[in-house]
Amino acid sequence: MNDEPKSVPPGHDPAWQAQRAALRRLHREVLDEPVPPELLATLAAAAGRHDQRDRWMRWGGMAAGIVIAFGAGWLANGQRGGLLPWAQSVAAPAWARALATQEFVHAAEVAHAVYVPEVRHPVEVTADEQQHLAQWLSKRLDRPLKVPDLSAQGYALVGGRLLPGADGARAQFMFERGSGERVTLYIGSLAESAAPGRSGETAFRFSSDGPVPSFYWIDHGFGYALAGQLPRAALLDLATGVYRQLE
Repeated sequence: MNDEPKSVPPGHDPAWQAQRAALRRLHREVLDEPVPPELLATLAAAAGRHDQRDRWMRWGGMAAGIVIAFGAGWLANGQRGGLLPWAQSVAAPAWARALATQEFVHAAEVAHAVYVPEVRHPVEVTADEQQHLAQWLSKRLDRPLKVPDLSAQGYALVGGRLLPGADGARAQFMFERGSGERVTLYIGSLAESAAPGRSGETAFRFSSDGPVPSFYWIDHGFGYALAGQLPRAALLDLATGVYRQLE
């Protein structure tokens, strides 16, 4: 006769069930708290175009991080009183950096779409005055700017112009191929881009959310976006050439 006690599956163990119920009751008000309407609206806007999976991943990741930060702050406090200081220091800067970068890239793509079709006035200063163009824009952006040479890829400088931006002046250089195809390089300060403790550059990122696709990167507080109606591989090749000349 076997006198060993029969094992009870965890789901039917009274002690296990009691513990599970207690955990559910813990901070129930916090767990049942609805996601803020502002965050839902932002997510809905970001997911408006389902074919842009990369944008959804960026915004989804930010939203998840912010929700986790809110939950962590509330649970640590044990009451509804907002985020703890450490949670605020993580969530708010990340959110601000993401929004600043999104605004920068969108502005670069819109500027491309606005000025590239121009025949008589595509730029303010033409390539004939390249030295003046570089000096003028460097002074306005308060940073030495170098005009990249894309002749090896078949593109010649058309010229450039000064544009306004959220963090001050921004520059746009335009290049043209013999067949008439044009690309633009958009440069400007991106104060919220560099995370604390990071002074290097980000990896190349591809964007196709705006009127034209672009590759963009951030280096020491400055953003760069190369935009053009080109295949992704061709645009990446040009962006890589620009980056190597400007680093």
